[in-house]
Amino acid sequence: MTNDEQLRRQLGEMRRSYGDIGLIEANLPDNPFTLFRQWLAEASANAHIVEPNAMVLSTSDLTSRTVLLKDLTEAGFSFFTNYNSRKAQAIEKDLRVSLLFPWYVMERQVIITGQAKRLSENLSDQYFATRPYGSQIGAWASTQSEVLASRKELENRVEEYKERFPEGSQVPRPSHWGGFVVTPVSVEFWQGRYSRLHDRIRYSNDENSPNKQDVSRWNRIRLNP
Repeated sequence: MTNDEQLRRQLGEMRRSYGDIGLIEANLPDNPFTLFRQWLAEASANAHIVEPNAMVLSTSDLTSRTVLLKDLTEAGFSFFTNYNSRKAQAIEKDLRVSLLFPWYVMERQVIITGQAKRLSENLSDQYFATRPYGSQIGAWASTQSEVLASRKELENRVEEYKERFPEGSQVPRPSHWGGFVVTPVSVEFWQGRYSRLHDRIRYSNDENSPNKQDVSRWNRIRLNP
């Protein structure tokens, strides 16, 4: 058997038996934010999950990447990035995005679909001020998603900005860096179950609501696994 054949056989035989903990509608809240906060707290308390706030952001250019959830309000899920980056440019062209929280250890995932928009400059300023000094300098030094000739080129720019903004001084937020908030249209909770009979519960905005982005009104349905 060749290495390729062995690998294909191994992939075909990879299986995991999931548990009996399921999602019962009678026990679920009416608002998905309530359930998400509960799941996030449980993921944060799990020592085997390295970054519970890590989420996979997918944009209309068919690209996915991992970003970090940095704020959660009834307005939506917020993250921060370079506005000149590939993901930010994709969002500017098409506001529709999806977010995926892959909590494999807990046999759970959450998929959020919605629209992204820039956070206010004030909110971006507030968050930037809380970042570690090195991260603040990095936001200035990195021309994110652009071609880099060498690691040394990046390190040289870091040193230049360290001289411009010495440690201990106030580092201003670059105008090209800030936040996005994703206002959800749907939030799907997935819980692994035995025999691949997984539980999938999707919350979506009430179509009869005068404002479809009114996050206080949600429909809840069960989907086939």
